[in-house]
Amino acid sequence: MLKRANSSPVEWFCHDLCHDYGTPGWYTLFRILTNIQDICHNPVALNWDVIEYSEQIVDSLATFPFGACNIRNLNRRVVLELIRFTPGGISRAELARQIDLTRSTVSAIVAEFVDTELVREAESGPTTGGRRPILLEINPRRGYVIGIDIGATHVSLVAADFLARVMHEMELPFDIRKGPQSCLSELNLHVQQLLDKAGLSQSQVLAIGVGVPGPVLAESGIVTSPPIMPGWDGYPIRDYLQKLWGCPVSVNNDAELGALGEWAFGAGRVKRHMAYIKVGSGIGAGLILDGRIYRGATGLAGEIGHLTIQEHGPLCTCGNHGCLEALAGGAAIARNAIQAVKAGRRTQLSSIKPVESITARDVGEAARLGDLVAQQIVADAGGYLGIAIAGVINLSNPSMVIIGGGVAQMGDLLLEPIRHVVRERCLQPAAQAVRITSAVLGRRSSSMGAVVQAIDTALYELTEGSFFEKGGIKEDKSFENQSQNILETNQAYAGV
Repeated sequence: MLKRANSSPVEWFCHDLCHDYGTPGWYTLFRILTNIQDICHNPVALNWDVIEYSEQIVDSLATFPFGACNIRNLNRRVVLELIRFTPGGISRAELARQIDLTRSTVSAIVAEFVDTELVREAESGPTTGGRRPILLEINPRRGYVIGIDIGATHVSLVAADFLARVMHEMELPFDIRKGPQSCLSELNLHVQQLLDKAGLSQSQVLAIGVGVPGPVLAESGIVTSPPIMPGWDGYPIRDYLQKLWGCPVSVNNDAELGALGEWAFGAGRVKRHMAYIKVGSGIGAGLILDGRIYRGATGLAGEIGHLTIQEHGPLCTCGNHGCLEALAGGAAIARNAIQAVKAGRRTQLSSIKPVESITARDVGEAARLGDLVAQQIVADAGGYLGIAIAGVINLSNPSMVIIGGGVAQMGDLLLEPIRHVVRERCLQPAAQAVRITSAVLGRRSSSMGAVVQAIDTALYELTEGSFFEKGGIKEDKSFENQSQNILETNQAYAGV
């Protein structure tokens, strides 16, 4: 009998939950949840997402004659995640050891993955004696994905295999102000061009991830009240694109995907507490707190661009005055440069005609060439960013802040003012613990984050989507949605 004094809160949660539902097997559920937590590097806290997911698991066990299938699906997912996120591959014996399943169970699951060509046997691993173990890895040619980063003035597209190896990429001018119908039709043409250049057909693409520069309701795949996306409010982006492309599509905020991309492949690799600040035409933040993307109550967290920095500052696209975006975004940098030229200040930017065509990129190039006016404009923007970032650091205590987006390509001209203000305004322990750096992936952070998201979606569909279609719990959409939410929030936090 389970004794509370000698048991963990997770054990008691599983025991009580199964008892309340009249379902046996609390220890099996406990073992699976512990494995999920270990994979997500969260062995202590039992978060509410997992709790709600667990209630759905037990509910399905009690209601349907498919309980064993549900437990098996979870075991399969854990095995697949370990294969996916273990650098260099992992053996069957090591899988059994880490998951605490029998070797025969692991071998059966692996055999299924190998038969469906989702997993392949790679090279032999090291040995201390005896036969070398066969290492397993995701089969990169089992399918392909596309990652898309839609910006206010550009769109980036990446075609990749299941190991996130880039096959082809494109970056093109784009005007988000044209509205959803015109923009998405144009986007479809770009996707077809990408497929042609990558040598792929539409049927080979198993999932597509899309990032947009506005607040996203992830569950419905729509943007809500996006300040720099006129005409897009409430538009069913995900549903429209899924019908158009015939494959699963995920839609997320671009800064959130930037955080995921840098976490998986860039400067923030496997950091448990980090912030990614995307500075382009607009400004947004992607937050990873305790190894999880933080979305807030409705998925709208990270709108750092609309923090008030100057109470009576310039008008922002959101309708308020003095927002960070109105002071330090790409449009603000260009506006300040235009005003400087019109005021007759000595700067090489005055050679650009017409003066209204000056962009933030022009200001950055002039600043790198030693133009004092341009350098001051960039330094002012960095100072405003530093004020907002200091608040983020004091509030969330990250170990790393990554500055990305087009404006961040200015490098230390932008970063040094940010660091200076952070040192002045942050509590000393928090300031000493954080590293502020530029994005390793540069302008590709969000598109590569979209690739990670798309791979996770594709793997989910290949391993579990068919189960729902076959009727295991096909009517229980809340279970399916909760499963997808957990996979989205924990998708890559075991290392890539």
